[in-house]
Amino acid sequence: MAKKRSTRRKSSTRKQEYPGWVWMLFGLAIGLSVAFAIYVRDERPASAPPAARQPASLESAIDDNGETPPPGTAPEEPKESRFTFYDMLPNFEVVIPEQEPDVTADVEPRAVVTPGLYILQAGSFTRFEDADRRRAELALQGIESNIQRVMIDDRTYHRVRIGPTDDLDELNMLRSRLRAAKIDVIRIRLGE
Repeated sequence: MAKKRSTRRKSSTRKQEYPGWVWMLFGLAIGLSVAFAIYVRDERPASAPPAARQPASLESAIDDNGETPPPGTAPEEPKESRFTFYDMLPNFEVVIPEQEPDVTADVEPRAVVTPGLYILQAGSFTRFEDADRRRAELALQGIESNIQRVMIDDRTYHRVRIGPTDDLDELNMLRSRLRAAKIDVIRIRLGE
């Protein structure tokens, strides 16, 4: 039989660890020393308690004999505002018109009798070439028009517009010529 060798285990010298409460006290001491250092370095003066105001009835009852307040009590200057949007908001004010323009599809052959300033829109196109073609059709009819470019929801539209005009006879004549040429228009009344 083989001899069992008994190996003698050497007891390792184990370093003694500190208990948990010692580490807690060490951390607490470091935290308190940092808090004390911040307290000492704080340069703000201790604020005085606010002076108690007397009711308005008592303030008016006090007779100052027309004397001016002592020089140490100067009126407070307004504090500088941290926020600038109070000053910026009035600059970005948007004026909304009181009355929306009256937009009507011009399909009825009746004459317009309500006085006002009118524009006729002969089409709205996504491509400039189509708008230019409609403008050329109107020019062949002897009607002067212009193309207005607008952006709506990140899309570009080209509006072919005639006017503005406030002469109702001219407006009704333009409408009848456009109806004869089979060009649909929208009548927009801008106002008085």
